[in-house]
Amino acid sequence: MRRVVVTGLGAISPLGVGVRATWRRLLAGDSGIVSASHLEPQAKWRGLTSTAAGLVPRDTNTTTKNDDAWRSADWLDATDQRRMSQFAQYAAAAADMALADASWKPTAMADLEATGVCLGSGIGSLDDFYSTSVAYEKGGYKKVSPLFVPRILINMAAGHVAMRHGFRGPNHAATTACTTGAHSIGDASRFIAFGDADVMVAGGAESCIHPLTFAGFGRSRSLSTAYNDAPHASCRPFDRDRDGFIVAEGAAVMVLEELGHARARGARVLAELRGYGCSGDAYHMTAPREDGSGALLAMRRALANAAIAPARVDYINAHATGTHVGDAAEAAAIRSLMMGDHGVDDEASVAVSSTKGAVGHLLGAAGAIEALFAVLAITENALPPTLNLHHPSVGPRFNFVPLQAQDKQVKVAMSNSFGFGGTNASLVFAELD
Repeated sequence: MRRVVVTGLGAISPLGVGVRATWRRLLAGDSGIVSASHLEPQAKWRGLTSTAAGLVPRDTNTTTKNDDAWRSADWLDATDQRRMSQFAQYAAAAADMALADASWKPTAMADLEATGVCLGSGIGSLDDFYSTSVAYEKGGYKKVSPLFVPRILINMAAGHVAMRHGFRGPNHAATTACTTGAHSIGDASRFIAFGDADVMVAGGAESCIHPLTFAGFGRSRSLSTAYNDAPHASCRPFDRDRDGFIVAEGAAVMVLEELGHARARGARVLAELRGYGCSGDAYHMTAPREDGSGALLAMRRALANAAIAPARVDYINAHATGTHVGDAAEAAAIRSLMMGDHGVDDEASVAVSSTKGAVGHLLGAAGAIEALFAVLAITENALPPTLNLHHPSVGPRFNFVPLQAQDKQVKVAMSNSFGFGGTNASLVFAELD
């Protein structure tokens, strides 16, 4: 089996545009979660039970440029902005960043044919669905844009990235709810491992900050509702006062590469993607099994694929979204993994954090941004904090990295992602030996 390494990273998050801006603010303990109640149409937002959201910062100042804020024109011309929905725009920009970071700009046909894209979304462009449905209801056939279908298709993010760069390798898109980003990266690694590509651009993108999104998740009682007046405090992974998750937007992309290919061109290797494991809960539409057995199976499979014992895992970026059942189930699964055979002797030595306290839940991009954080934990030897964690209340007494980042040598990091429908994935990254 061919070995797969990470050679480039790109990100757009509620903490800023770019990997360095996002990571710097994450380690500083900043939050990108704000109120969405000012967004239009305000009448629709006013009737919602939850209005906290992880919004990508936008530059609205016409005199002073904010380099950490999103401006579509920095990445896309007017034609592409019209053709591409917001999640696809984020994907294209994050892919550009990752490819520049990897110094991979192939022009030879053999290299273009050996480079693919695996980039998905959980929901995609809900705004296009909603606005077109309203326009069609009011005005009929001629009110439907000819760009409607291309703007809503989940795979068009990958399609636009491939067209933008001329990549003719595997063109693939996962859409597995909140596990999408992790599945996209894991699936991409297997395209390389099995020889279908030498390089893959992989990740997830999401932008569905829309009243209908919040109404839908709100009606299913999934969202935090107790902190609308203090949105930065609303996402509380593992905490006693957690009451639901926070919808967020953004994109994260990494360049994956076959190890020999990366070495041959002198690429900088950030980490090796050693393991990928998947499982299904086969239990409930939205809730995990309370014992965490589905999550545990994904983690065990990832470590088995990596040929790494649990005791060697230095850091786990948890899926933990801030829901009562989900956080407790994942903590139970991690305890079973880390305190079982070939595990550790002391619960307090297990380092686990959830970065959703800072960025919210990026849905289909969550697994990608959190995999990126796992890689950065290795390259920077730093553990990102779990914000708003004042009273841990999930059972195990792990080092949940509460409130402040910690310095720690990290040679092996795991990232977990779980989604509605009971779909689970775990990724294991390691320092290249």
